[in-house]
Amino acid sequence: MIGYTTLGTNDLDKAVAFYDALLGELGANQIMNDGRIAIWAKSPEEPMVAVCKPYDGKEATVGNGMMVALNVGSQEMAEKIYNKALELGGTDEGEPGSRGMVWGGYFRDLDGNKLFAFTMGG
Repeated sequence: MIGYTTLGTNDLDKAVAFYDALLGELGANQIMNDGRIAIWAKSPEEPMVAVCKPYDGKEATVGNGMMVALNVGSQEMAEKIYNKALELGGTDEGEPGSRGMVWGGYFRDLDGNKLFAFTMGG
């Protein structure tokens, strides 16, 4: 049902480097970059992740309560993505572990956007 999720950035070049490395771990490739928005996907039929400079030209800010959850398929991959995010300069928002019916770790990207790398089955 979800086509893609967009996260705001104030530094597209830094965000692109972060997500190239992070989403590359999941087999996703950058499929578009027009200098304002970049999009990653495994295929056009699967949900995509985008980062962009806001269209209105104002500063990108983090939405309180807003989060992107990446279903990565296994506990091992959830831990790998979480650790990769921290290696790339992201910050910890909750180490990988069981959270009821899901297992995963929370982190923030370089712009402060919150993400959750998870798998079903806590």
